[in-house]
Amino acid sequence: MEAIWQWGLNMIIAIQQVHGPALDSIFRGITFMGEEQFYLLLLPFFLWCLDYSFGAVLAAFFLLSNYINICLKDLLQQPRPFDINPGVKLASVEGYGLPSGHAQSAVVVWGAIAIWVRRKWFWTVAIAIMLLIGFSRIYLGVHFPTDVFAGWVIGAILLAIYIVIGTKVQNWLRQLNPVVQLLLALGIPILLILPDPTNEAVTTLGTLAGMAVGLVITHRYVSFSAKGLWWKRVVRFLIGLIVLLALYLGLKAVFPGEGSPLQLFFRFLRYGLCGIWVTLGAPWLFRLTRLASAAD
Repeated sequence: MEAIWQWGLNMIIAIQQVHGPALDSIFRGITFMGEEQFYLLLLPFFLWCLDYSFGAVLAAFFLLSNYINICLKDLLQQPRPFDINPGVKLASVEGYGLPSGHAQSAVVVWGAIAIWVRRKWFWTVAIAIMLLIGFSRIYLGVHFPTDVFAGWVIGAILLAIYIVIGTKVQNWLRQLNPVVQLLLALGIPILLILPDPTNEAVTTLGTLAGMAVGLVITHRYVSFSAKGLWWKRVVRFLIGLIVLLALYLGLKAVFPGEGSPLQLFFRFLRYGLCGIWVTLGAPWLFRLTRLASAAD
């Protein structure tokens, strides 16, 4: 592995020969498109303002992909470039390096969006975003080229699985009894936590559980459409995001943090409640305030 790491470091050093404040800012902006904060904006936007059903599928696909990435990193425990050569570090990041979560999520999310858009030209945009996000991680010295390549490959495999069985799984889930749907929505994330009960896994799976529970209840009791006048979509997004951030920050301040024996439980609950707001609370509020109409 040392030879591969050295090859990767040599490539990073060669790329960084042209780095400067302007380029650093550009690539930090590009890499932001793979950060948790960006998806905190993108996924609710799809759910509340574009297509609720696809937004829910996209969120679940992203979260499951993220969980797989977390497990692989914890299993492989590979270093990042700056662990070997601190001089290449141009951005702050924690955790193991292989595979790149940014590269993997870029393929999963933008590939799924391209399938939803159904326009050949959008695939060019999507692939460009995937490549730029991956390259930004190399440029910033936070991933070896092999980390990024592995992330792209795993993302492509997951996207292929989504293309083959995604619709079949959705149709099967819709046919289940709501009680069974709720049991699966809570049970599967909890079972997945057991092999890897880390903060990152609990964050991802808590969000997934909350969103899945909210989705089941919304489909049964709250008829919501993300369509509507443009100004209503803007207002929905702003109100929904303000409440989401209030929940995210407020619960963090109230719930026990690191060091508490119940820290993981409350972390799961915190992110679960945020997920319920996204798929249930916000759509219910939008219907109540007439910012949204019933689904067709």
